[in-house]
Amino acid sequence: MKLQNKVAIITGGTRGIGLGCAQIFAKHGSTVVVASHDHQAGKQVQEELIRTGATARFIACDVTIESQMIALVEQTIDTFGQLDCIINNAGWHPPAMTIDQISVEDFQMLINLNLTSTFMGCKFALPHLLKTQGSIINMSSEVGLIGQEQAVSYVSSKSGQVGLTKALALDLAPQGVRVNAVCPAGVMTPLMQEWADTQYDPEAALQMVDSWHPIGRMANTQEIGEVCAFLASSEAAFMTGQVICPDGGAALGYRR
Repeated sequence: MKLQNKVAIITGGTRGIGLGCAQIFAKHGSTVVVASHDHQAGKQVQEELIRTGATARFIACDVTIESQMIALVEQTIDTFGQLDCIINNAGWHPPAMTIDQISVEDFQMLINLNLTSTFMGCKFALPHLLKTQGSIINMSSEVGLIGQEQAVSYVSSKSGQVGLTKALALDLAPQGVRVNAVCPAGVMTPLMQEWADTQYDPEAALQMVDSWHPIGRMANTQEIGEVCAFLASSEAAFMTGQVICPDGGAALGYRR
């Protein structure tokens, strides 16, 4: 119960990595605030977590809207009285496109969803994290470090999250707030399945992604949740400004 008596906000917490984080944080004793624009899924996740004995609440939030991000934090404080961690997880990976296929508007929209929302989460949570000596976890991606074909806008947004993490960690270290980034490689999520379903042979497509990882498979969402739980706990008290890559060895091997 290494997160007992802590309160955490998880954006995009109704599916994929965000849901895995919510489940693991609840397992370790944290009160969990799940934020999403999906009302039905949010209520279902809230009920699921409560059934396991956790304290949980769903708060509807579009992370691209400043007023809703402010309200997310304020409602958390009004309900639970404190905030110890925020996981800025909400985001999206668009279909493969070259730069000539990406409009300026689409680029800006993805930056707003993936990066500006992370900035807002950090900014609005900070006054309360200062009171608890809490931590920020930004969910980036390994491709933000090593690149990815036909993903200029996505890689730009994820690289931005890494830079934000390092800069903010420097600013906040003297005040006792830690900031770290998690950069997974392949994770088996609904979004991954949706992509595979667009391929000629979905099963073969998923096996191909598995093969990119020397460990032989993609991660599951709860494995990423455990990494985040460690970073949010006192076990990681000396870690800030770090970029943790739970990638099954995917980045290893020169031109593998």
